[in-house]
Parts: sequence; C-alpha cells; structure tokens
Amino acid sequence: MTEACPDDDGWTVGTAADAVGVTVRTLHHWDAVGLVRPSRRSAAGYRLYTPGDVARLRRVQVYRDVDVPLEQIPALLDAPAEEATRTLLGLRDRVRERADRLRTVADALDRLAEARDGGLPLSEAEQATLFGAGWTPEHVAGARRRWGDSEQWAEHAERAAGRTREDWDRLAREADAVQADLAAACRAGLDPAGDEARALAERHRAMLQASFACTHAMHVCLGRMFVDDAAFAAHYDALAPGLARWLRDAVESNARAHGVDPERATWPASGPPAVSPPPRGPSPRPTR
Repeated sequence: MTEACPDDDGWTVGTAADAVGVTVRTLHHWDAVGLVRPSRRSAAGYRLYTPGDVARLRRVQVYRDVDVPLEQIPALLDAPAEEATRTLLGLRDRVRERADRLRTVADALDRLAEARDGGLPLSEAEQATLFGAGWTPEHVAGARRRWGDSEQWAEHAERAAGRTREDWDRLAREADAVQADLAAACRAGLDPAGDEARALAERHRAMLQASFACTHAMHVCLGRMFVDDAAFAAHYDALAPGLARWLRDAVESNARAHGVDPERATWPASGPPAVSPPPRGPSPRPTR
C-alpha cells in the first residue's frame, strides 16, 4: 500500500517509486522524457503524484517488464481501448511463451544438476535395464566420489543431462558391440599392434567420446587404468581372458600411430572420469 502525503494531495517521488517498485531516478527520467509527469506540487514546491499518475506509472512498469521500448510506451498508454486491449493480450501471450521457455530451461537445469551430482539422470530401474544385472548405483556413486571434481565429469554430466531414453539405448548397444568385437579379437589372438587392433582401439575411444572429449593421450591413461584398477581389469577380463592388457596395448599402439608417445601421455586434469556407458564395473552385462 502506498503512503499518502500529510496533506493528502498525492505521493512524493520516493513514495510513488516504492509503490510502483522502481527507483526515484527512474521516475525522474520518466518525468524528464514526458512519459509520466506528477500532476501536482506541494506548498513547498515538491512534485506530487496523484492516484491517476501512480496508475499510469504502474502501466508503464508493466510494459517495461515485458521489454517494450520506452519510446513506444506513450502511444500504448494513449491508445483507444480496443487497440490497448489487443496490445495487452499480445503482450500476455509473449509473457506466457517466455514463461514456457523458462520452465524448459529450469527443467534442463534440474537434469544437469542431477547428472552433475549423481552421474546419470536415470532411475535405478532404468539403469538396471540399460546396464544389466551386474550394474548397481554404487558404480556411479563411486565414480562421483573419485572424479566428481574433474572437468571430464562435468562434461559427462552436461551431455548426460540432454539425452533421451532412446539415446541411452543407442549408446548401450554401441558399447556392447565395441566390447564384443574387442573380446573376439583378443580371444582370436589378434596382434594388439596391428591395423585391425588399432581400428578397434579407435572405436573404443570414440565410445568414450560420447561422454567426454578423450584425446589419444587420455586414452592411454585410461588403458593403463584398465589394467591397474582391479574392478576395470575384472570387467574386461570377464569378457575375454587377458582383454584388459590386450586393450591397453592396442590403445598404446593406436596412440603411437597418431603421433602420441605413450610413455609421455598424461591426463590434463585431476584424474580419469567415469565412463557412461561402460566400463560398467566389475560385472559385465549379460548378452541379451
């Protein structure tokens, strides 16, 4: 509620500004450009706004809230009733469209926050369906604890937040196909330094790139982890005996072919990120 002046002739500039929710400087500007001028003066010469002036101020602020340029507002204020109504309804539609866009943005932010904090914006049931009976939410929680502060985790979360269920299904199928071909090559005794093995290693790197930008040097670091980390080694070796070491050797051979010395390969940030989809953890997903 506005505060009346002692003589009840109107509101001072400060009181009117508070009533409308703008600054005194804004009212001075609107006065200077002839948009809304106070109709009265106090005995001491101070400008006073009448109830009609304040109502006009509020209408101006409505137009400003929907980004109508200041120079267009006088014509809107003085337009005939029918024209003013059409204008107001059009502005209302713009506000509703903006509100819809903001709700979409808010939903996207929710998904991003969920993915950044939890790793996967999927329910536990959806994770089990996608990643198999050997998968548990602890796999993601453990990865979050280890690498949640890395740039790669943030990138992984941003990409994960925008995926549909169809996207997850496609990525899981692609990962299954890559790992099946890797396992078959290892079981067949394929030379990990050969062209075919390097092509498979490059497919494996492309699979990882669905989650974060993985350079050949970073791929080398991950290849070492596949051997040195017991859970990763168990995962790959369950697909084919010795696959963890075979994959590491193929990754290093592929890196050399792309001008990277595996002995000098380093990770650019705090540590390798979680990978989603696989490696899924110590238990591979059963064939469906």
